[in-house]
Amino acid sequence: MINKLKYALIGAGGNAEKKHIHGYLALEDVEVAAICDIDAGKAARMAEKYNVPGVYTDYKEMFAHERPDIVSIVTPNFLHAEITEYALAHGAHVHCEKPLSISSEEAARIIAARDRYGKQVMIGLNNRFLNEAVFLKKWIDDGNLGKIYNAKAGWVRRAGIPGRGTWFTDKDRSGGGVLIDLGAHYLDLALYFMGLPRAKYVAGSIHQNFVHTTARNRNGYRGIEGGLFNVEDAATGYLGLENSASLSFDFSWASNIEEDRFYVELMGSRGGASLVNGTLKLFGESSDICLDITPKLKLNPALQLKNEFRHFVDCIKGQGGSLIAPAEDGLYFAEIVDAFYESAAAGGPVLLNNKQPAAAVI
Repeated sequence: MINKLKYALIGAGGNAEKKHIHGYLALEDVEVAAICDIDAGKAARMAEKYNVPGVYTDYKEMFAHERPDIVSIVTPNFLHAEITEYALAHGAHVHCEKPLSISSEEAARIIAARDRYGKQVMIGLNNRFLNEAVFLKKWIDDGNLGKIYNAKAGWVRRAGIPGRGTWFTDKDRSGGGVLIDLGAHYLDLALYFMGLPRAKYVAGSIHQNFVHTTARNRNGYRGIEGGLFNVEDAATGYLGLENSASLSFDFSWASNIEEDRFYVELMGSRGGASLVNGTLKLFGESSDICLDITPKLKLNPALQLKNEFRHFVDCIKGQGGSLIAPAEDGLYFAEIVDAFYESAAAGGPVLLNNKQPAAAVI
């Protein structure tokens, strides 16, 4: 008989259904026991659809009754730290959607709580588990790119503002705009491929050009007429890394471009790679000839989804090695975001560690 871990989902929005509920239902050693959302109807509908017995509107009440071993936190960003700390204190391992927190101070508190209570915290960085990403990470780790000295990352949309007037566009609740939303995917992925070198300084600029046009709203996201919109819809920046490498990035919810593009481009001393709109290409040379290689990977979206959740459960059981997306990586991203917004406000680069003007280092 399989000894099952008890699981509960906190937050019943789009990502919760598209990703978390399916991911954990696919695992035979996990019992999906409860769904919690402040919208009782939303929680009840999802529970009925997936035959989940427990329905709650208060996560503290849910913990008292269910005592889950694992929880997913798929709530607005400003609640991530609060609920994660509570879950850890009440005996649960935490799978928290990105970003881990809305500040580096919150992320540091999460790590301290994790260590205090002896639990695991993994961030929902699903792009690290894509077939292309898994292949490319091993390709890089095997030395095929040599030293990666320069990288570019971005996600630019023509019309992709999510939830205009909701928590997405309220800085106090989201932690930021497009950088914290889309940068958590592709800025993170570029740093991950590079081996997560520390940033020495951060330079950035933010823009807000599409506040008053609903033509740039993202399909499927309902907004609130007259709601707050005090975050950037475009963010561009540069990281000077301690290993002398550089990383430039460009993110926008709305731009006057022909088509959307999400990408990571890596330039190394022995080879290069690009992952653009899901297509992986490798670059190098042989016998004095430049080569372009397009790997033919067997794609299985269901398996890719399952891999993230299988990995977390295996790590909880002591069978999965080190976490692929640990809380420390969320802290590092939060430090970059904090420094980026300081740089944008100051109009110049900022040192990452003490967030002081970096004129002396560039």
